[in-house]
Amino acid sequence: MSADAVGRMIPQIRKSVMSFIQTGKIDLKSDNAIETAGGNTSTFTRVTFPTPFPPGSSVVVLPLTQTFNGPETPGIRIHDVTTNGFLIRLNEVYAGATKSDGKHTTETIGWLAATV
Repeated sequence: MSADAVGRMIPQIRKSVMSFIQTGKIDLKSDNAIETAGGNTSTFTRVTFPTPFPPGSSVVVLPLTQTFNGPETPGIRIHDVTTNGFLIRLNEVYAGATKSDGKHTTETIGWLAATV
């Protein structure tokens, strides 16, 4: 609130922004070599949101591994996020002298999608 010239309190009207959130999970595994070519999504899996976000929304997706089924660290790649869904794949982490072959057993990936 702010005060007018007489000192009366005047409520401030703020434009509110409503955010939408959806969550889900998917079981993924990788039978493919590590993907190093940017934009090659031929080995990705399409996730479709249970309810599409409103047209024109800016959507972000936050994935997180929920299980620990393989000895190597699974990396998660996200691509092509739209109001209808996104692409996802496991891409084992390439670390130091240890070269990953990219293949990984099934892990459960939880995801949260929200408008910003």
